[in-house]
Amino acid sequence: MSATAGQAQDQRDLAGRLGIKPGQVVQEIGWDDDCDEQIRESIAAVKDVELVDEDFDDVVDVVLLWWRDGDGDLVEALLDALTPLADGGYIWLFTPKAGRDGHVEPSEIGESAPTAGLSQTSTVSAGRDWSGSRLVSPKARR
Repeated sequence: MSATAGQAQDQRDLAGRLGIKPGQVVQEIGWDDDCDEQIRESIAAVKDVELVDEDFDDVVDVVLLWWRDGDGDLVEALLDALTPLADGGYIWLFTPKAGRDGHVEPSEIGESAPTAGLSQTSTVSAGRDWSGSRLVSPKARR
């Protein structure tokens, strides 16, 4: 397998670990220069996935919320991220890993998610510098 083919497989694997499926609309909120391009590329590489920005004004299947310590009130950000989410949709909250600039303590996520009406269902190491927490509305777990 060539390096390029291997990279493409890694990208598909990452999108698969995130549960991204063909045909989904994925909204990205909080993107900045420090975000992991490999995560974005892996999602964009999934067939018929539409990766849209925070100005998109229709229903989405998944929200990618890039969040750093100092970005504001996490509960408010999660509530805002819920607004365009389709029934059964979910939020991936990406935060810098421990020791990185902008690291968010897991306890802050653990307190903020339930306050916003969300449950944390899983976590992933989503690249060298970012961790991801999958958040769902309790009714979406059924």
